[in-house]
Amino acid sequence: MMTTIRRSLVSFLCLALFASSPAFASDGQSQHVVSPQQLAAAVDTHVANQDAARAAIHDALERDDVQRVAAGMHVDLSRAHAAVDTMAGADLAQAASAAHQINNDLVGGAATVVFTTTTIIIILLLVILIVVIAK
Repeated sequence: MMTTIRRSLVSFLCLALFASSPAFASDGQSQHVVSPQQLAAAVDTHVANQDAARAAIHDALERDDVQRVAAGMHVDLSRAHAAVDTMAGADLAQAASAAHQINNDLVGGAATVVFTTTTIIIILLLVILIVVIAK
């Protein structure tokens, strides 16, 4: 008898809980903390930022001076390009930062001091790519 009452009570409470949930709301409007449009816009912005970062890295890898340094280090740039397409998170941000610096520093022509700094940045970019490839 007690188990029957307990089961009935549990069933009733579960039904009341489910009926009061927002999934069964009768107004037909669902309540979200963030609207689906805002969520889609945030995802689109994130993807666009990652695409821009990858494009900057690919541009830096296409530079003649980067290719010379990579050849001197025996780095296969086709593998580096493939690794860039799989990068994400902190690795992508770090490599993109170095690539932006390479691309921006050499726009106005390279002075010897800038070229030395740029060479160090190129080497850092290639080391980052090698670490990503090795993973």
